[in-house]
Amino acid sequence: MLSFLDGLRGTALPGVIFKLLFAVILGGAIGFERSYKNRPAGFRTHILVTLGAAVASLTGLYLVKDAGLTDDVTRLGAAVVAGLGFVGAIVTRSSSVRGLTTSAGLWASGIIGLAVGAGFFEGAFLAAVLILLTETVLSGLVRRIRRDPEFRLELLLGEKEALEEALRYCKDRRLNILELQVRSEKREDDLVRYRAGITLRPRFKAQKEKLLTSIRAIPGVLELTEEDLETFVF
Repeated sequence: MLSFLDGLRGTALPGVIFKLLFAVILGGAIGFERSYKNRPAGFRTHILVTLGAAVASLTGLYLVKDAGLTDDVTRLGAAVVAGLGFVGAIVTRSSSVRGLTTSAGLWASGIIGLAVGAGFFEGAFLAAVLILLTETVLSGLVRRIRRDPEFRLELLLGEKEALEEALRYCKDRRLNILELQVRSEKREDDLVRYRAGITLRPRFKAQKEKLLTSIRAIPGVLELTEEDLETFVF
C-alpha cells in the first residue's frame, strides 16, 4: 500500500472528492479506448458506470463508518454487480453474440469503481492498466488466432436436389451448418422455386471463392449470394 494515500481512503470530503475524480479518470481511460474503436458503450458510459459504482461503495462505507449502521458494507457492491448484468444485456441485445468485450469492460469498470470507493486505489489503478492492455495489445493477438467468421449463403433453387448437393458439399469441406431455412415460391408460370438460407461456421480457413464457384456450378442453383456475419466483436 502507498502510505501517502492513507488520508484519502476514508469518507472525509477530500477523500470523497479524490475518489470520485479518480473513478472518472480510470473509467474515462477505458471508455476512450472503446470509443476509439466505435464500440456500443464508450467514453461517457464507462465513466458513468465507474462513477456510480464508486458512489455505491462510498455510500456503503459511510453507512457503516459515519452513520453507525451495522449493515454489511458489501451489499451495495453486490447490487452494482447485479445491475451491470442488465447493462451488458442492453449492449448485447442483437440476435448474434456481439459486444462481449465491451460488456466485460463495463463490468470490470464497475468493479474498479467499487475498489476506488473503498479506497483501494492501487488495485483499481493496476486493474485499469491491465484492462487497457487487454483491450489494445491483446486485440492484435486475438485477430491472429480468430478463425473466419460465420457467413450466410442465400440460394435460389430450381429443385430440392440442388440444396441437398450444396449441403453435402459444405459438409465435405468441414463447414458446420448452424441454420437452414427453406421456403417455396410459386411463380406465375406455375413453376416452383425454392429459397434457402444456410448459415455456416468454418472450422478452418475457408476458401470462400472456391466454395461459391462450386455451389454455383451445381445443377439447379439459379442464384447465390453470400453475407458475412461478424459473430464476435472485440
